[in-house]
Amino acid sequence: MPPERLGDFYDAYCHGQGDFVNGNRLRYPMAPGAMRPLNRLGNPLFAALLSFVLEVRLEDSLCGTKLFARHDYERFLRWRDDFGDYDPFGDFNLLFPAAVLGLGIVEVPIPYDARDYGTSQIRRFRDGWRLLRMTLIGLMRIRAKK
Repeated sequence: MPPERLGDFYDAYCHGQGDFVNGNRLRYPMAPGAMRPLNRLGNPLFAALLSFVLEVRLEDSLCGTKLFARHDYERFLRWRDDFGDYDPFGDFNLLFPAAVLGLGIVEVPIPYDARDYGTSQIRRFRDGWRLLRMTLIGLMRIRAKK
C-alpha cells in the first residue's frame, strides 16, 4: 500500500463516507507479480462469502489497510470478548464487529504493486483453510443468530 494514499482513507472518514474504511486492491489494474493468480481468484471469493455472512458489500475483505476511530476499536475489543479471538490475520476481527455493530463500511480503491523487497508470508492453501474456517465461524456465530 503506497503510504501517500493513506490520505484517501482519512478523507473518506472525515467526509462521512463511512465509519470503517477498508482498502480495495482489486478495483484498479494490478501490477504484474503483485498477487499470485490463485490469490487473485481467492480474494473475491472470500469477499463474496464474507459479504453474505455480514450482509455488507465487500470487494476486498483481505486488504490489510483499514481506518476507523479509536473509540470504535475499543467497541471491537469488547465485542470480541464475547465472540472470541480466532482470526490469525486480523481482518475478520475488525470486519466482523464493524458490521455487527452497524458501522458504515466503505472501501477505498488503492493501487497494488509487486513487493520491492521480501516475500509474502501467506501460505495459500493452509491460510485459505484458516480463512474459510473464520468465515464459517462468522456464519454460525453471527448470521445464524439473526
